This record gives sequence, structure tokens and C-alpha cells, in this order.
Amino acid sequence: MVEALHARGEKMDYCIVGEPTSTHTLGDCVKNGRRGSMSGKLVVKGVQGHIAYPHLAKNPVHLLAPALADLVAEKWDDGNEYFPPTTWQVSNIHSGTGASNVIPGHADVMFNFRFSTASTVEGLQKRVHAILDKHGLEYDLHWSVSGLPFLTPRGALSNALEKAIVDETGVATELSTTGGTSDGRFIARLCPQVVEFGPPNGSIHKIDEHIEVKFIDPLKNVYRRVLEQLIA
Repeated sequence: MVEALHARGEKMDYCIVGEPTSTHTLGDCVKNGRRGSMSGKLVVKGVQGHIAYPHLAKNPVHLLAPALADLVAEKWDDGNEYFPPTTWQVSNIHSGTGASNVIPGHADVMFNFRFSTASTVEGLQKRVHAILDKHGLEYDLHWSVSGLPFLTPRGALSNALEKAIVDETGVATELSTTGGTSDGRFIARLCPQVVEFGPPNGSIHKIDEHIEVKFIDPLKNVYRRVLEQLIA
């Protein structure tokens, strides 16, 4: 949709993405931005061999360990007014053949950054490579960026949504940038004000994911109230 609109030269003034942003009750949280997500697939190379003859092999797990400790301890940024500090997390480590007497030939690590507007893709990648290179590792590293961070500071849309929520539900909302990525990261490329608002997300990504019926009507009313304010 974004590519089609861009090709036609169309722009939007406001966009509400219907993500389930509420935490405990409808209206208690609105997302006015999201962190970026960048993953890495790291392969540290060693030399496979017999456990009893370590001098004839090179254990990639042992080589990786000090660098991994540095990556875990690294402070990537301090965040900013809207975002918490950038985080780096290992999601998977695998090495070896499954045999107890074989030194593995390589160690594979999957990791992910959730990063704020205080950091850049290029800057984070450069710092990871610097740490790996400092430890003299022989490695391959493939990057994938699934979303860049976006932020909508307080403005006409968030103010209208905040008023609509309190008028409909009596709940005072808060702006937040926590959580995963959303389609807002694409729409923000051609819309200056993008926020996300929807029902409570307690069952998100669980078996029997659902929305309580009681929230549907007031949610519809909040959307209507926002439209009435913005086009008045």
C-alpha cells in the first residue's frame, strides 16, 4: 500500500494503526513510535578436531566467549526522551556435531538489536565488527534490518486521540514506544503523524489470541471522536 501511494504521489496527514496497544484497560496506552529491529547471523570459524588433541584444533566457542562477554556488556546508547536505551540480545547459539569428543569447526550465533533513534544501523554494525575484530576472530556476519525506528512527537493527532480516549472511557492515556515493530514503520515514510491505538494486548501471540467483545464498541467510538476533531 505504501509503495502504491508513493508511486501516485499521495500523502497522508494522519494515520492510526489499529495495533493492540492498551495494557490493562482500553485507552491506557498509545504508541507514538517504535524501536527499530536489526538481526545478525554470526558464524565464528574454528578448526574441528578431537577433544583429546586440542593443539590440532581451534575451538570457536572458546574464541567467541570473550567477544560475546564484551557484546553483552556494551552500552549502545542512553536512549532519549521517548525511547529506552538500545538493547542487544542473543536469540540462539549453536555449535558442534552432538558428539562429546569432537571440537566444533564453527560456532553460530543469532542476535537482535532493538534500537532507538539515538543510534543508527551503520553505527551499531560498525561497533559490533570492531568488538569482533578486537578479539581477532575469523568470522562471517550477515545483517538484516526488519524495521527502522520511527517517532511521532506530540501533535494534533496524539492530542486528538488523547482527548477522544478520555471522553469515551474516562482513562488518561500515556504515550509509549515500547514493544515490537508494527506497520507504522512503513507508513511513517509518507505520513508525518503516525500513532497506534487498539484494545488490550494481554493475549498477543498466545494460543487463543483474542479481543474481548466489550472493547469493540468503545474502540470504534474513540476512532470516530478522533475523526470528528480532526475534520471539524
